[in-house]
Formats: sequence, structure tokens, C-alpha cells
Amino acid sequence: MKHPMTSESQVNLAAPSLSAAEQWVPKSSSINAEKVLIRSVCVYCGSSSRVAQRYKDNAKTIGTMLAQKGIDVVYGGGRVGLMGIVADAAMNAGGKVIGIIPQHIQSKEIEHHGLTELHVVESMHIRKAMMAEKSDAFVVLPGGFGTLDEAFEIITWKQLQLHEKPVIIFDDGGFWDPLVKLMDNLIKEGFASERHRSMYQVAHSLDEVFELLKQPIVPPPPIETKWL
Repeated sequence: MKHPMTSESQVNLAAPSLSAAEQWVPKSSSINAEKVLIRSVCVYCGSSSRVAQRYKDNAKTIGTMLAQKGIDVVYGGGRVGLMGIVADAAMNAGGKVIGIIPQHIQSKEIEHHGLTELHVVESMHIRKAMMAEKSDAFVVLPGGFGTLDEAFEIITWKQLQLHEKPVIIFDDGGFWDPLVKLMDNLIKEGFASERHRSMYQVAHSLDEVFELLKQPIVPPPPIETKWL
């Protein structure tokens, strides 16, 4: 069952005057972490189709599983690569999919027209802020430079205590091993603290991804001591 996209959901232009972090006003963190329910997951992933079939298969599986569990999918609004596969799989499984795409990418005609909602915004900064605001958790699938940008920004926002939402890196067949080693090296060399490992989690299977989504939310380290 697919959800028709209304005309109101096709275009949603946000004011460009504020930065992404300023656009996203953090929600209150007073909620008991044990009672937090993940209702929407932002999926960061690649837009290339020139990738191994296993990445495509896992993108399809995670989109299907999110929909079957009643979890909304929030993503970048494209119809190509892993992005399109996740969206199609979730829609085909009866799920709700919210796409957010900036005008300059939409003009290249790669936006997905079969979504529950497609928001067209004025900049990449607003896109990322809206994706963050609409999501209860973030899952990082294999991707390219854009996926790395999104992943590091959402982890940085967590370091700055702009949110307490889970960030899960799906190390699909070892794809993100070099990234995890790089982050380990940041800690080893003193550019980050050992306690900052709690800002993200690494999953090695899709089952582990969903197990982590069930876990209580762990607040980020206190901002006043993060550089000590």
C-alpha cells in the first residue's frame, strides 16, 4: 500500500537566514530515556547505483524492516542509488517515507515522486536540519562524501548537545572499518575523548541495528568538560 503525496507536501520552502544548527531548536531532554520510542529513523546512504549488490540488498532490507516495524523513514528525497532503494522498499512495505531535497538537486530531476511526503527546501543546510528535526534516530549506511558529511555533522551536533538521539553506523561487510579506525585514531591522538565513543554505535548486521534502536538513549558527555 502506498501513501499518496499531497500537493502541500511537495514543496516546503524554509527560511535560509539561519544556520542548520540554529534552524533546529533542540527538543527538551527531560523525557525518561527508558520511555523514548523510536518512531522515525533518518537513513543516510549513497546515491550511486554503481555499487556491489550486497549494499543494494541490505538497503532494501532495512527499508522493508523499518516499514514493517511501523517506523517512518526520513531521507534525502532522491530516487537513485541506495537512497531510492530504501525509499522504494519502505513504500512497498506500506511504510511512511519523508524525503527532503534542496532545490539545486531537485532541478536535476532526481527527486522521488512516489513518497508520502517530499519537501523541497532552499539549501543543503536546511535539508539536513529538517531531516534531523523529523527523526528520532540516525542510521548510516554505505555512501560517499555526502553520507560522510551527514554522519559527521550529526555526531558533531550530538557532541555540542544539540540532540541526544542515537547515531548508528551500519558497518556493512566491513565497509566502514576505515572510518571507525579513523575515529579511534582521533581519540588515540587526543583530538577527541574516550567518552565520546558513546556518541555513536557501530552495528555489524541489520539485526544489530534494530537491537540498538531498542536501547535506552545515552546522553552525550557534558559539553563543559569535553575538551579536558
